[in-house]
Amino acid sequence: MSSSAHDPYVRVRGAREHNLRHIDVDIPRDVLAVFTGVSGSGKSSLAFGTIYAEAQRRYFESVAPYARRLIHQVGAPAVDDILGLPPAVALEQRRGSATSRSYVGTVTTLSNTLRMLFSRAGTYPPGAEPVDSDAFSPNTAAGACPVCHGLGRVHHTTEELMVPDPSLSIREGAVAAWPGAWHGKNLRDVARTLGHDIDRPWRELPQQDGDWILFTDEQPVVTVHPVREAGRIQAPHQGTFQSARRYVMHTFADSKSQALRARAERFLESSPCPACGVSRLRPESLAVTFAGRTIAQLNAMSLTALAEVLRPSARGEVADLPEGPERQIATTLSADLVARIEVITELGLGYLSLDRTAPTLSPGELQRLRLATQLRSGLFGVVYVLDEPSAGLHPADTEALLTVLVRLREAGNSVYVVEHDMDVVRRADWIVDVGPHAGELGGRVLHSGPVEALASVTESVTRRFLFDGEPDREAERAPREPSAWLHLRGITRHNLRDLDVDLPLGVFTAVTGVSGSGKSTLIAQVLAGVLTQHLGADPAARGGTDTDEGEGVGSLGHDAGAGAGVEAKGMDVVDRLVQVDQKPIGRTPRSNLATYTGLFDAVRKVFAATDDARQRGYRAGRFSFNVAGGRCETCQGEGFVAVELLFLPGTYTPCPTCHGARYNEKTLRVRYRGRSVADVLGMTVDTAAEFFADVAPAARSLRTLKEVGLGYLRLGQPATELSGGEAQRIKLASGLQRSRRGHTVYLLDEPTTGLHPADVELLMRQLHGLVDAGHSVCVVEHEMGWSPERTGCWTWARVVETREAASWPRAARRRWRGHPGAGRRSTWRGDWQGECGTRD
Repeated sequence: MSSSAHDPYVRVRGAREHNLRHIDVDIPRDVLAVFTGVSGSGKSSLAFGTIYAEAQRRYFESVAPYARRLIHQVGAPAVDDILGLPPAVALEQRRGSATSRSYVGTVTTLSNTLRMLFSRAGTYPPGAEPVDSDAFSPNTAAGACPVCHGLGRVHHTTEELMVPDPSLSIREGAVAAWPGAWHGKNLRDVARTLGHDIDRPWRELPQQDGDWILFTDEQPVVTVHPVREAGRIQAPHQGTFQSARRYVMHTFADSKSQALRARAERFLESSPCPACGVSRLRPESLAVTFAGRTIAQLNAMSLTALAEVLRPSARGEVADLPEGPERQIATTLSADLVARIEVITELGLGYLSLDRTAPTLSPGELQRLRLATQLRSGLFGVVYVLDEPSAGLHPADTEALLTVLVRLREAGNSVYVVEHDMDVVRRADWIVDVGPHAGELGGRVLHSGPVEALASVTESVTRRFLFDGEPDREAERAPREPSAWLHLRGITRHNLRDLDVDLPLGVFTAVTGVSGSGKSTLIAQVLAGVLTQHLGADPAARGGTDTDEGEGVGSLGHDAGAGAGVEAKGMDVVDRLVQVDQKPIGRTPRSNLATYTGLFDAVRKVFAATDDARQRGYRAGRFSFNVAGGRCETCQGEGFVAVELLFLPGTYTPCPTCHGARYNEKTLRVRYRGRSVADVLGMTVDTAAEFFADVAPAARSLRTLKEVGLGYLRLGQPATELSGGEAQRIKLASGLQRSRRGHTVYLLDEPTTGLHPADVELLMRQLHGLVDAGHSVCVVEHEMGWSPERTGCWTWARVVETREAASWPRAARRRWRGHPGAGRRSTWRGDWQGECGTRD
């Protein structure tokens, strides 16, 4: 067996990761190769789960045993062997993991160099001592503003926010900022025990009492004697008082629950920090300048503008510094910054600023920033594995991406790309088509060879879209007329500046525009926030659910604060909101399709209703693998146990007690129609739909999952094994399965991300069915298949000049020059177009 570096192919033998069927495949090195196939076919399992994972495993074998313990290690993939495999670098799409302290400067590491430039070559006030580069970072104690702790904004609350209806008494819920359920009742009981009148209207309470209840930092502990309720007797207990402000601030700052944080944010006002003015830095740091500007001013510039400021210094023209070491340092660091920024602007991201927070970036923007970093690394002979690099890209920006991928290849590297964009696929040197379908019906390599040779592979689903370009005739329809309009005025958020928008209801609306133009900000944040505020805290109105398993759509991550300050009209006709974003549905194997959709609640109730369960005294909770009692305690309901190997990556093996069933023997003895609850989790959606055909709650969920093309998934399949496209369709099914009373607005952020064109056709039918039923669908999209003549949707095209014209891709500049708004001098140029048949 030889793995000679002269072998021109990466040869995979016996790959069986996830749904791969013990496949063998040869892929050439030093080419741009694309992996295609329907969502869930196994292409990511081959590219990332097998090829990249094996390259990482081999790398870790060369690392000192002690150092391995300090590095996150991927497990060994299920593959017999891979020959001719070079080192690998993976650039995946990461969603929902960035924090407010992560921003463009930290993602690209440009901030490190800029801080060093100020530390070593900055102009200090007379008498000031030079400081370390940490003093210019808001994420360190040395640099962070002491008032806002490096966040740039401060949060506070008021009596009006926490007590919206002063005619209510405390017992009736006047203090809306306090939590609900038992916790809120306990705080009311503690207040009563402390001598406060909780049955008197809030407006009649003495001001001193009201201020103490809302704002005190005291936390007295008292013995509470709960008022006896019908049928329930509660024993006395020790209760700790917590003011409404203290509860809100603690929840917002420390809670791990996104839903609780979002609720707390409703009772907070945010304002720029009075000490640092959103710069996030100490005054001493802001007193240092370079090229006549503070580091905060440079951080706030677009990258294109920042490069222009630094370019003279990069050429050695540093007027503020005399000849000497500082001048040489300034020239070296400035030249490095300019060179790295030019790579980023080449990828169409020159409009970003270094202080733009990472959570406000799209997954596509984040991936391109990491791609730009790799271009500067100068690596040779590496396999780059990319996850849909075209995701989040307007077609006008795709050409720049392809140029960068070709540069990586020409530098002596292999570029392996998981991709659904047929324009990118056509430009590849090699194609690996996996399928033919998803899940158990996929996992085979249908073709590995030149792109044009796929035309003869009749079994390939990709073939029709790559060569025939044949549209889905069933999706063609005449444009609909709006039934009503939403009017939003004064939108100011991120790069939206005092924007007025009218959005139609009762139709299918696509919001388009170049990457970074503000589409997701407008729809997924502002519109969603405005509608959330209008609908209030009712989970049903927001399309949410709360299940006993702790899963479910929940609040769907709505940021109600995003709608603050926006004047909105026409919302009275909206009864419900369902938002489908790109965040993962779960980060651990405990989260799965059945628990997330709420389907498992119905399944557990069915088992609890059996005669055997009743005789044994088992309730629905007995059949949860997340709760002690019915689960296997050896593996605590996970079905497997971790095996720690000290210096090697940890591995997993089936639980020796339950053998992967998750439950203990007594629970598994309860049968429904001859099947145990573990048997049900092992069923596919298609099989379960037949099995539970007469169980209405379960049948409704299963039918919706089938309609979005997920009939092949197993009910207990861990969320960590789901592809991005599968996870997003599960979210959509979760919203669709609920009753559709009244007018529902469905907001989807790039729903075609991670979907094969065949999956997109299926999705389109589902969304049009919602509009036909009288609802509204609004999507943020780059997929040009969503054109009005194909879909009958309204296209809202937004051409935005948020970047210097020189940084735009050629195609984008050409489109901009022909736009009627191109001659206007404003931050936002162009008009919203709401005419049927308009396409971007």
